[in-house]
Amino acid sequence: MANEIDMLHGSLMKRILLFALPLAATGTVQQLFNATDGMILGHFAGSHALAAVGSTSPIINITINLFIGLSIGANVVIANFIGQGRPDRVSDAVHTTVLLSLFAGVIIAVVGIIICRPVLVAMDSPDNVIELSTTYLRIFYAGMPFFMIYIYASAILRSKGDTRRPLVILLCSGFIKVGLSLLFVVALGMSVKGVAFATIIANILNSGALIYLLRKESGPFRLDYHKIRIKREQLVMILKIGVPAGIQSMVFSFSNIVIQSAINSFGADAIAGSAAGVNFEFFCYFVLNAFGQAAVTFTSQNYGARNAGRCKEVFRDCMILGTTAMMICNVGFFLGREIFVLAFTTDAIVIPWAMVRFRRALLFQWIASSYEISGQCLRGMGHSVLPALFSVLGSCVLRIIWIFTIFQSFRTFEMLLNIYPISWTITGIATLIAFFIISRKEYKKMSC
Repeated sequence: MANEIDMLHGSLMKRILLFALPLAATGTVQQLFNATDGMILGHFAGSHALAAVGSTSPIINITINLFIGLSIGANVVIANFIGQGRPDRVSDAVHTTVLLSLFAGVIIAVVGIIICRPVLVAMDSPDNVIELSTTYLRIFYAGMPFFMIYIYASAILRSKGDTRRPLVILLCSGFIKVGLSLLFVVALGMSVKGVAFATIIANILNSGALIYLLRKESGPFRLDYHKIRIKREQLVMILKIGVPAGIQSMVFSFSNIVIQSAINSFGADAIAGSAAGVNFEFFCYFVLNAFGQAAVTFTSQNYGARNAGRCKEVFRDCMILGTTAMMICNVGFFLGREIFVLAFTTDAIVIPWAMVRFRRALLFQWIASSYEISGQCLRGMGHSVLPALFSVLGSCVLRIIWIFTIFQSFRTFEMLLNIYPISWTITGIATLIAFFIISRKEYKKMSC
């Protein structure tokens, strides 16, 4: 069908690109619209407003990443059933996923609203930033059920290769969001409240549109309200893959909170500069994530179909394409860093902090391809715990040790950020070794 990709036959590299490019565009466009909030705040509400919103990313991520991990589990399970040719189980997994998304959204909303201020206090947020950050987070979390429905519905469509329609929906809602942010911040002077309310409205539009698409689907992907219930077998399978992936992301985000706390110690100018620079790391990550999602989805379908040769090709093609795309993005942003950062701030005191982030972190971000692609291929074959463990040790434990040892001895912003390429390299080596050992065993089983 027009909105599906046949992952089991034909040229793999072509199909991976057809899958990944719209997904990369979706992530990039989403981050561009989010970055636009920072641009609007930085230019019309001041550096403190920019710092207030920029410093909330680690908190948001740690509270939502467990449930985003469950959406990855849903993607894997549904794709695997497609490869097995089991439409009845696809339908059960789809309806389980939709109800799970609603539960996830409500839980995050309640927890996020309660804990946001205590966490900001624990992070040593400056007095001239913490009130704005708290206001932004409480409004943002109130709209979390809509955001989760959008994330899980996108995962359902992605499992069959439909990455184009979510992109179109995001583009439409994103332009509305930018218009509302300008209205609320520039015209009405609402500062961080304005971008928070604009985000909620955009998420309502996104989730509503995707539910509408699922309602209009034919076959096992059609959403029937009367069938929405938790199927125990499908839920267990989703949790098996999704929980380790979610815990990995949560712990990863926890390490970023620790790093953000260290950044906060340099003051509001450093926070604003880091917030401006990190936006470009997000742009690049979404490109890599697109090929990671391609790796897990294509591997899941072909693993379900017991096609070992095609699973090998998925890893090879996704690794080549993902690493190359990341290098191009990292180097491109680095070379144009002096121009790009001006989109967020013209403050001469803030800009040098952003430049350090470009030199020490963004330029080497492509190294993360090593564990992102190999880890997603392992998840596609049902192995989710080991890549999560390596990411926890490399991206969390190692970073925390660095902050409380090396950084304390050489307390500079440059030394703080050096841990990024170091942790990416160590995690990548460990995950690649695990992938080659485990995949060899799985390929032998599939060939029997």
